[in-house]
Amino acid sequence: MFAKIYNLKFSGVSEAKVASSFCSDNLGKRISKYNIRSLNISIGSCGSLSISIRFQTGADLNKFDNDATSIFKDLKASFTFKENQYSGVFVYNYESEPISAEISVNSKM
Repeated sequence: MFAKIYNLKFSGVSEAKVASSFCSDNLGKRISKYNIRSLNISIGSCGSLSISIRFQTGADLNKFDNDATSIFKDLKASFTFKENQYSGVFVYNYESEPISAEISVNSKM
């Protein structure tokens, strides 16, 4: 799996919340276009925003990378923030499957 990681640092949590909403809407609309396998967005208590995007192939990552500037253009025009980004390869990833161990009892007799 290939990944694109963005670490954005805003002046406060309020700005990070608004930016996270923008990013989830903006990136969510592009899941099928760029063949995104996983999209994770998290907010830190210090106003940081972390975005992790996973792709199956390097070609999908490159396609996204070519358009990434235009995707974040409005965000950069609206907020002042520090940005750190890089492309990489997932070395280890674990996600548990959601399981329901609930047993319901039917008391009608």
